[in-house]
Amino acid sequence: MEKPHHSIGRRWARVTGPRRRPDHRRPHAYYLAIGFPPAAKSSAYRMRETANQLYAHGWDVTVLTICQEAWEREFGLDHSLSADVHPAIRVVELPLWRDELDTEIRNFSRARSLDPAGWAAQARHDRLATFPEPSFGGWAPALTEAILRLHRRDPADLLVTTCAPYVTLAATWALWERHRVPYVVDFRDGWSIDVIGGGVAFPPGSIAGRWESRVLGSALEVWTVNDPIAEHYRQRYPAIAGRVHVVRNGYDQDSVPRAFRAPDPERGLRFGYLGTITFPVPLLAAVLDGWRIARVEDPLIANATFELRGHIGAGAAREDNAYAEMLRAAAPDGVRFAGPVPKAEVAAVYGGWDALVFIVTGGRYMTSGKVYEAYASGLPVVSAHEPDHDASFVLDGNPLWTGAAGTDADRLAESFKTAAKLAVTATPEQRAATRAAAARFARAAQLAPAVRRVTEAVR
Repeated sequence: MEKPHHSIGRRWARVTGPRRRPDHRRPHAYYLAIGFPPAAKSSAYRMRETANQLYAHGWDVTVLTICQEAWEREFGLDHSLSADVHPAIRVVELPLWRDELDTEIRNFSRARSLDPAGWAAQARHDRLATFPEPSFGGWAPALTEAILRLHRRDPADLLVTTCAPYVTLAATWALWERHRVPYVVDFRDGWSIDVIGGGVAFPPGSIAGRWESRVLGSALEVWTVNDPIAEHYRQRYPAIAGRVHVVRNGYDQDSVPRAFRAPDPERGLRFGYLGTITFPVPLLAAVLDGWRIARVEDPLIANATFELRGHIGAGAAREDNAYAEMLRAAAPDGVRFAGPVPKAEVAAVYGGWDALVFIVTGGRYMTSGKVYEAYASGLPVVSAHEPDHDASFVLDGNPLWTGAAGTDADRLAESFKTAAKLAVTATPEQRAATRAAAARFARAAQLAPAVRRVTEAVR
């Protein structure tokens, strides 16, 4: 059974960064960001930039997140992510984690040891009784106690909370209800929308629906990562339509390769994918089938290689699941999985490839931070996703994009062939123009106007 954590005493709280000095008259922003660096999560990039932008716009910033041990159980840690967090930003880590990811059997309770499925079902039930989120709802009391206690010690002028998990909304609402601290909800993908299936995740009258309506109703602003999600919230809650803003994920300048590799078809072109491998197994199968067909049919890529980098699975299933088995089986076709990439090495990895493969599930409501990196790389891009996808909106107009090939192996094979031709024929001018067009999607360019607008509203 997951053990609730109700105390936030000094005896366990890990705090990094300098002590705040209220006498210097900078306003104080709390940033509730579970997944903040060094968590090896794709959302950590957005969180890092948000905190830095808050500081750059005149705020003292205190980040409230969970302990590093939690991420060691899940996707792991990437300490290079922390290197670019402004040194004046203070980070408070709470001892919260997901017990179901603990693989140390000596920590298992008797109930979990004897009936793992029953234990998991009961834990889910208990968490939902606290807050309507099955994996994280049990954190609500500790997050709420933490933000209220921190506010009593060092009052907040603003709270920015980023989801998921959505349990952060419980603490956000408590601070507003008791102290009327203005807040921003960075919804990113949105709660009441199924970004994969495209439907509504829960009705307005449900427990989650009532939570969402209540919290969004008093928010200073609501941020989403694309226009379809923003429009969903404007239609669902007309009263706050003017406060819903699109703040796209974007890319980091340090992720863009400084120079291009000279393609060498005789030695073999290099295709690459970088990202978390959590999309449906059939989608990966279609990509590998398309790759296999293209290598057989096109001499230009007959000896090409396809390298996949990133995280596969979490906890006990890390790199030990169906995806890993499929990639190992595809080794004779020049496919190689080479593990995660520290943030500091992303640009170098892109610089070692001749073309990128972008794989993502979902449709028009789904977005991905990696699509912006793909655009800004100046490399040809193979898209394995549905045509009616937000990534198609982002990549539209990119002359090095081969178009959305969906999940059909033959269409994907044609995209691989087109990308190979572009890799050897694209001129430096075309690559430079592609990068220039992608500049509007730089992460700072997306977040700075939003933080500036909120700062002016609060002041």
